[in-house]
Amino acid sequence: MIIDAYNNVWQAGGTSDYLTAESYTPENMIASMDAAGVDMAVGCSLGQMIDNDFIARTVAEHPDRIVGFGQVDPRRPDAVETVLKCGQEYGLKGLKLHPTMHGYHFADHGLLDPIFSAAREAGLMILVNALDDPFCAPLSIEEISKGFPDVPLMIAHMGTIWNVNEAILVAERNEHIYLETSGTQLIEVQMAYGRLGASRLVMGTDWPGSHFDLERAKIARAIPDEADRALVEGANLARLLGLDGDSAARAGTAAGDGVRA
Repeated sequence: MIIDAYNNVWQAGGTSDYLTAESYTPENMIASMDAAGVDMAVGCSLGQMIDNDFIARTVAEHPDRIVGFGQVDPRRPDAVETVLKCGQEYGLKGLKLHPTMHGYHFADHGLLDPIFSAAREAGLMILVNALDDPFCAPLSIEEISKGFPDVPLMIAHMGTIWNVNEAILVAERNEHIYLETSGTQLIEVQMAYGRLGASRLVMGTDWPGSHFDLERAKIARAIPDEADRALVEGANLARLLGLDGDSAARAGTAAGDGVRA
C-alpha cells in the first residue's frame, strides 16, 4: 500500500501567473499516481488559495485514492470553526498550515494553541509547510507541538535546506513529530534515515511540483531495505490516519486498474 503524504490539487481561480490561474485536477494527479504505482495520496489546497470545499468534493469523488487535508489561516477570526468543520463536517484527515504564505511566526501560542486544540477535537493530524524559513523553523514548530503530543505532526520538506539538522533533532525528541520528504535532497533523506530510522519518515511528493515516480526513486535510493521502505512509503501514514484494510484494498485495486489502462 503506497500512500503519499503531501500534494496539492486545485481548480483555477484568479489571474495570477503563478499556479492559481491554471487547474491541476484530481484526475491529473491520479494519472500521475497510477504511472508510479501510488495507491493513495494526500491532497491539499495551495497556500495561495485555500478551498476546503473543493478538497471535500475531491475526496467524495475519489474516496479510495485521495486523502483530504484541510487548510486554515490561523489569523482569521473563524479559524477554529474552520478547523472543526474540516474534521467534523467534511471528514478530512489532516490540516495543513503555511506560516510563510499567511504571515505568522509559528512560535505563537496565542495564535496556534487554539488551532492545535481544535485539531485534536476534530481528530486531525497537522502538516506544516516548513521550507528553510524563519517563520516556521523546526524549533518553533516544536514549541507549539510539544504541548499537544496526541496530535501527530508532519514537518513538510524536513526544513530543507539549512534547517534539516534542526528538524531531525526535533523529531528525535518528540515521538509524535514526523518528517515528510518532498523537496529534499537524497542526502538529506539518508541523513534522517540514519538518525531516526524508518518509523519517523513519511514519503511526500508535493505534486505537481514534482512527480510521484521521481519521489519513489529517491526514497528507493535512500532507503534500500525493503521493509523500512514500506514504512516510509505508506505504512507509517496509514497508521497515523487510521486507514483501514478495506480502504487499502480498494485503493490498490483502483491503482492497478489505472496502470493496466
